[in-house]
Amino acid sequence: MSLKLRLTVMNFFQFYVWGAWLITIGRYWFENKGWPGTSFGAMFSTMGIASLFMPALMGIVADRWINAERLYGILHIAGAVCLFALPNAGSPQAMFWVMLGAMICYMPTISLAITVAYNALKREQMDVVRDFPPIRVWGTVGFIAAMWCTSLLGFEKSAMQFYVAAIAAIGLGLYAFTLPPCPPKLESNSSGTWVDALGFNAFRLFRNPQMAIFFIFAMLLGAALQLTNAYGGTFLGEFENNPAYKDTLAVKYPAMIMSISQISETLFILAIPFFLRRLGIKWVMTISMIAWCLRFGLFAFGNPGDGLWMIILSCIVYGMAFDFFNISGSLFVEQQSDPRIRASAQGMFMLMTNGIGAVFGSLIAGYVIDTWFTAADGVKDWHGIWLAFAAYAFAMAVAFVPLFRYKHGPGASEQVAHGHTPTDVNAP
Repeated sequence: MSLKLRLTVMNFFQFYVWGAWLITIGRYWFENKGWPGTSFGAMFSTMGIASLFMPALMGIVADRWINAERLYGILHIAGAVCLFALPNAGSPQAMFWVMLGAMICYMPTISLAITVAYNALKREQMDVVRDFPPIRVWGTVGFIAAMWCTSLLGFEKSAMQFYVAAIAAIGLGLYAFTLPPCPPKLESNSSGTWVDALGFNAFRLFRNPQMAIFFIFAMLLGAALQLTNAYGGTFLGEFENNPAYKDTLAVKYPAMIMSISQISETLFILAIPFFLRRLGIKWVMTISMIAWCLRFGLFAFGNPGDGLWMIILSCIVYGMAFDFFNISGSLFVEQQSDPRIRASAQGMFMLMTNGIGAVFGSLIAGYVIDTWFTAADGVKDWHGIWLAFAAYAFAMAVAFVPLFRYKHGPGASEQVAHGHTPTDVNAP
């Protein structure tokens, strides 16, 4: 099996595990269990809570003590145990703790998968900016396949979605031990400062003010991602209470409609090398913020009937919104970081996006929706919710352009204004 095919299989199942429940868990929570929105926001924030420490911590472990691919496999198998236990959670509090265990295992595997892939490609003298996106696109295909499996089997409101994810996680965990070796590059007994000893080298990226700004806005974009993941499927599912839309395709199979977002991802992932090389990270990130604004704005005015085209267009825009900050951001961090702290640097990016950003997005959004956009009878004002989210994304774009001062020219190095970057994101 070729290297690219081996990494493709890894990426496919990495996101299959997530896609089996991420978009549909809202329906399980609200329509099956009938639990409150504030508690859902807390439960959904477990991804962010786990990302506050686990990607960085596991990055340190992979950089210093254990092969990244082995650690990756162990975490997936442990996560499968938690996924099997989720259906037995009989209260919001119980589900919070079991889900937290699952996320403690799963979230660091995202950055570890990137580390394993980048290391293998570089070892074969390949260009990660050119060769990684076509591999990563199969992760999105896996996510779509899982969503369709959950939807077509009628598991959108069922606990079976967690069993599907658990079985896939066990298989991926075992497969991980066959992946190309990604050994530690830092000596565990090397001399240096206490920062080096504890593996906190990646925090030095914050010494550069513009890199710090990059991470802050990555955090804010991470919050936007959690908003759409948490509430997109629930938004469509609630239209079934309206007789005018009850029998529409979008209401019967909301996960399949939402999967258009992931189909769009597959196209925009392949476009990343083109845009990143020609526009640079600043304008790629700016485009992402504008796309998030459109994503939420189109949801605000769409419906499963004559407004279905707006929902579909919103899903298409999502591909650009997600890829242009998440995938491009990980490539950018890889190019800007010392190879010896590759896993720690990716863990830092995860900390800001799926950690602090996810906690911010989940908890604040849950509180805001319950306080200002939910009527006494439990009916949500989705028009107002999505417009508020759109305003949030637009404000980010307005602030980002003047604050993030990267110089970029086709074929030339990107340089931070008044700073220094260790490597060139455009390097072959």
